[in-house]
Amino acid sequence: MLCLFLKSFHKTFVVNHLRTSPFIHQFFCLCLGITVLFSCKKNNSNQPINTDTSLHFSVNGVSNGSLKYTNLPLKPVVKFTFTEAINPATVTSSILLKDASGTTVPVFVTYEGNNKIANVTPQNNLSSFSSYELAVNDQLKSAGGGRLINPVIITLISGLDDTDKFPRISDDELLTLVQKQTFKYFWDFAHPVSGMARERNTSGNTVTSGGSGFGVMALVTGIHRNFISRADGLARTQQIVNFLKTADRFHGAYSHWIDGNTGKAIAFSAKDNGGDLVETSLLMAGLLTARQYFDGTSAAETNLKNDITTLYNQVEWDWYRNGTNSLFWHWSPNYNWDMNLKIQGWNECLITYVLAASSPTHSIPKNVYDEGWARNGAMKNGSTYYGVQLPLGNANGGPLFLSQYSFLGINPNGLSDAYANYETQNKAHAMINYNYCVANPVKHNGYGANCWGLTASDIPNGYTASSPTNDRGVIAPTAALASFPYTPTQSMAALKFFYYKLGDKLWKEYGFIDAFNLNDPWFASSFLAIDQGPIIIMIENYRSKLLWNLFMSAPEIKTGMKTLGFSSPNL
Repeated sequence: MLCLFLKSFHKTFVVNHLRTSPFIHQFFCLCLGITVLFSCKKNNSNQPINTDTSLHFSVNGVSNGSLKYTNLPLKPVVKFTFTEAINPATVTSSILLKDASGTTVPVFVTYEGNNKIANVTPQNNLSSFSSYELAVNDQLKSAGGGRLINPVIITLISGLDDTDKFPRISDDELLTLVQKQTFKYFWDFAHPVSGMARERNTSGNTVTSGGSGFGVMALVTGIHRNFISRADGLARTQQIVNFLKTADRFHGAYSHWIDGNTGKAIAFSAKDNGGDLVETSLLMAGLLTARQYFDGTSAAETNLKNDITTLYNQVEWDWYRNGTNSLFWHWSPNYNWDMNLKIQGWNECLITYVLAASSPTHSIPKNVYDEGWARNGAMKNGSTYYGVQLPLGNANGGPLFLSQYSFLGINPNGLSDAYANYETQNKAHAMINYNYCVANPVKHNGYGANCWGLTASDIPNGYTASSPTNDRGVIAPTAALASFPYTPTQSMAALKFFYYKLGDKLWKEYGFIDAFNLNDPWFASSFLAIDQGPIIIMIENYRSKLLWNLFMSAPEIKTGMKTLGFSSPNL
């Protein structure tokens, strides 16, 4: 009778009088709002009324008007409420749950309220951090044969599966496993001609100078951990050095990117097609570390040491002053100094000034360090963030790679100069980053004591330097794992969460993927040399101080750092 009344009302009153009376208009809309969700039968047909009703539903008790629900348990319950009893026989073909590939996922359906309520839940646990679509289509019928007028598709995104994905092993075994798997990026995936590290896992022949410096340190670590033999590590390092002897150089400095087959510079950007002094310094730090490691008297080790010393001595650090009391990042044979980027602190580039001051052939004086790098003390901070005072740098410390790249070789423990104690600086930086993620002021899903670490990494559809002041909801495993020397307890908690709980969402052929976001779950498919390298290296420095001891043992480094005013028990 309600259906017949509405049709009659529509025909005799609305068509002729709808625009003449606001009261009539409101009354008609109210009638539509309380109609059932199904079309009415006329002459045994199923032609739907052209109404505008909405389907009522909740997901795990939440009904917020959204068609997308995230961070759900692995067996969410979706409750549909109808204004008329439904026909359960039509549910199988009309309420369908499908995964991202379009495969139908079996569900349980239970009923309440004389079949006016349907509760839908998957028969088995959903996969963690995966997207599904739950569709209610127009094949759903009422008990009286009416058809649903307003189909709906709801996106359901599952959250964490808290079960362990891999068997538990000791902490020491876990650290070794992570180092060994990460090592494969620099061993198995190294460029076959040059031996250098590829920029990322999709870079083809493009190798990276700074990332290859990290790779050389990884080779030394691999020998130390018995992943490869000393002879094999020596041969690979010599392969890299032989390639570098013939590759393009610009006043002794290498470009950021190099063709791994030809040694020709590859432009990093329009005017960045020449020498990159910072990338060169990261490369040289790795090579000097290897030189100190291969200390044997054999002809092969002696030749390697001599070759590395020659490459280091040929870098014209002083020329990159460009006539000023500062070092400059770039020089191009086509654009000269057009990029005009001074290397100033506080950031990841301390190593550049240390190597420049340590050069026996092209050294810089202390005033270039003081004026160019330290900006006569302007790089100091001293403010407190999240309960931790930060000696140097920008507010909240910035991305964590700032306290990692230079200190792959430079040992910050007990190290100080006129501007800071660097053990204090690096520990403060890591703790601020950790405390920020625990506080989670932006309320990102997943952030916490076991899941933290903001640094430069891939993000969905791009790349950014994540930090507390540039928080995109993306965690990069390298951030927490390369902080092991500074925050061992917090880093171990993160490592266990990444490995055991997120499991194969993160853990792949070259260790942990570059980054992930648990808000609208996204897991990178990428590996980057500059992110994988610090993981294996800084875990080793935490365990044995191997790379620190080697780099700091170089006589040039001892002299250069003392010249700059550094004091340390390791100098």
